[in-house]
Amino acid sequence: MIPRKAAAEVRAALSRQAAVALLGPRQVGKTTLALEFAREGRALYLDLQSREDREKLRHPRIFLRRYSDRLVILDEVHRMPGLFADLRGLIDEGRRRGLRTGRFLILGSASVDLLKQAGESLAGRIELVSLRPLGVLEVSADDWATDALWLRGGFPDAFLAASDTDSLVFRRNFIRTYLERDLGEFIQPRVPADTLLRLWTMLAHAQGGLLSSASLARSLSVSAPTVTRYIDTLCGLLLVRRLPPFAANLKKRLVKSPKVYIRDSGVVHALLGIGNFEVLSGHPVFGASWEGFVIENLLAAAPAMTRASFYRTAGGAEMDLVMELPGSERLWGVEVKRSTATGLGRGFHHAMDDLSPERAFVVVADRGRYPVAERTEVIGVREMVALLAGLAG
Repeated sequence: MIPRKAAAEVRAALSRQAAVALLGPRQVGKTTLALEFAREGRALYLDLQSREDREKLRHPRIFLRRYSDRLVILDEVHRMPGLFADLRGLIDEGRRRGLRTGRFLILGSASVDLLKQAGESLAGRIELVSLRPLGVLEVSADDWATDALWLRGGFPDAFLAASDTDSLVFRRNFIRTYLERDLGEFIQPRVPADTLLRLWTMLAHAQGGLLSSASLARSLSVSAPTVTRYIDTLCGLLLVRRLPPFAANLKKRLVKSPKVYIRDSGVVHALLGIGNFEVLSGHPVFGASWEGFVIENLLAAAPAMTRASFYRTAGGAEMDLVMELPGSERLWGVEVKRSTATGLGRGFHHAMDDLSPERAFVVVADRGRYPVAERTEVIGVREMVALLAGLAG
């Protein structure tokens, strides 16, 4: 088992709160991590995808009161959304008896409805922890591992597959499962799987580009609001990221559309039929895929409450990622490149003049770190992730 960074976050959250929600896409390792906690102590594990376990919770307060002295793990909690109200009552009962922390570990796919219901029912009683696909600091430090993580993506079974072919098969099955079953639970009325596959594939082709819901809607023969609703769901399930444009009163004509990324690079490659590094190296998505891979790793390591955006003006100034770090007025700018061979363009220098970030980084695949201009340095992706993780504590 690969040690997960989120394990320490979950353990700390359980020491502070009665309930902790571990959220992330399917197959990202939530159950594996939760079962590690179960093996550490006397925990009750209930899989709410199982009819037998759901039957046990027909009268949840009566059943769960018997386990008030143990951690209760509730997997696939979105299958019983009404359970949150009962958990609230049990938590409040426990508080009156001095049982204030470490009562419930709740697992589920992140979605707007689920988060809203959990927040409303368990306000002040629950802490949210996100489990993301594997990051560069969770795998071996050699160059092969980083390139494999980029090619195969961070879902553990995809990354750890015996071969690139086996990894691609896993990812295609992962996509099929989401299209044929999981997304149907979150998008109502139900959408044909082939429509969602076409949308997902178009997003893969547009990786790192400006989002145009109207253009996607025309290609799918649906309305723009419908496409927006589909993408909202994919974002809520942590499968797609909309990176907003930087908002500031700079008296510049700023691009107003968000950029769109499929968050896992392995899913991008599976949707485009890219099965090995040789094919990826010659594919048009090569640069955009690397950009998305780096951005996801940086934002996973950044301190909580970091505000992320990109910067682009009509005049050509551009920066791939702008991070507004919490607790200060610090602004960090990031340009993503596979290597430094292409140099820094005029758009980056114009963005530096416009934004005047405290620090700027050119994040590359190579190891090492060295300055290239005042306030700007080249840095390897692993070193940059480690730098941000250090800020996050």
